[in-house]
Amino acid sequence: MKVSDIAKEVASIVAEVEKVIVGKHDVIERCVITLLCNGHVLLEDIPGVGKTTLAKALARAIGGDFSRIQFTPDLLPADVTGSSIFNQKTSEFEFRAGPVFGNVVLVDEINRATPKTQSALLEAMEEHQVTSDGETRDLPRPFFVIATQNSVEMTGTYPLPEAQLDRFFMRLSLGYPSRDEEAKVLLEQQEVHPLESVQAVTTLDRINEMQAGVREVSVMENVRNYIVDVVRATRDSNQLLMGSSPRGSIHLMRSAQAYAAVHSSEFVRPDDVKAVAPNILAHRVIPRADLRLRTNGAEEIISQIIETVMAPVPTTR
Repeated sequence: MKVSDIAKEVASIVAEVEKVIVGKHDVIERCVITLLCNGHVLLEDIPGVGKTTLAKALARAIGGDFSRIQFTPDLLPADVTGSSIFNQKTSEFEFRAGPVFGNVVLVDEINRATPKTQSALLEAMEEHQVTSDGETRDLPRPFFVIATQNSVEMTGTYPLPEAQLDRFFMRLSLGYPSRDEEAKVLLEQQEVHPLESVQAVTTLDRINEMQAGVREVSVMENVRNYIVDVVRATRDSNQLLMGSSPRGSIHLMRSAQAYAAVHSSEFVRPDDVKAVAPNILAHRVIPRADLRLRTNGAEEIISQIIETVMAPVPTTR
């Protein structure tokens, strides 16, 4: 698929979701970029800013099946993946698929479930398959997890381990709307919820084609080296206790490919890498204790690192 076609499709999806999520163009676009990279999003924010609505609107816009899993302390792994139920009529066990079998799966308040249940998502997120009762089953494609986490209220929660955080392609935050945006939200929801007006503007097959298309965006050697230098700089930073893993390098390259395609470019520029780096790397690093309490502390450190690493001169060759 041509990058011009990908750009048009993505613009249509973003515009459709913007019917219900006002003033958050960049966040919506990055969600779609993650989808095109076969990744998953961690939405960290306070309650009531539209995290669930974003997931529902995106599922409608791509014509996919939406599924929701409310994580609670008593949730079991089988409640996520599904389990085999004995059918008395046929005298056989039948597999009942869990809510993880969807195209867009909202995992609400992921940090409220126990680590055992949280880990049930790891295979699904990484391998796009689940194993239940000794049998492995493929998940539908595309398969996109949007997990939400309340970063303020910590009572009764289980912090996500670093290994699970690293599985998320991007970490995003919607944040508060501006005064005018909030007034527009009130106007649009005065009589009916605008979610009902969201229509499918593409198909799942087209999404799969776009996922293959973004992989064809060219990444020149000097840009690949630049990505490596940025990630290695996180490991050498005196502001961080732990830098990004090699998976961060891979995800940074893939996200830059998708970002370039979304903006109608057939090759990755250093500016494409800079645009997505904070969302890709911030949740893969651990700031020093005195910097951890700052708002957006990790994102600010990543932005500072990007400024210190020399970027190559853009070229198409």
